[in-house]
Amino acid sequence: QVQLVESGGGLVQAGGSLRLSCAASGRTFSSYSSAWFRQAPGKEREFVAAINRSGDRYYVDHLKGRFTISRDNAKNTVYLQMNSLKPEDTAVYYCAAALDVGGGYYNTGLYNYWGQGTQVTVSS
Repeated sequence: QVQLVESGGGLVQAGGSLRLSCAASGRTFSSYSSAWFRQAPGKEREFVAAINRSGDRYYVDHLKGRFTISRDNAKNTVYLQMNSLKPEDTAVYYCAAALDVGGGYYNTGLYNYWGQGTQVTVSS
């Protein structure tokens, strides 16, 4: 069983930066693939970024270059560094994890564990 707790969200002006953290319980978290998704009001949850147990990273195309996912296995934590934030980045950001998602890192249905979400609001 893995429990995920996100933190680091908040209110930021357009052009600013935030770093989200996802702290996981469980000694084998390094064996998991982890991802960040986001959901804006009235929209479906969308894939943002993922990192597998080997450290390979995947991003949704339109966020490449602004967002960076990383992990610190010693701290059982996954991060999402978000730079040059825009109002359209406003959403609840969720951390997710699974032992194996294969090539479906963007598929919400393949992740077994989810955090409660953290709100990110970008003002114009």
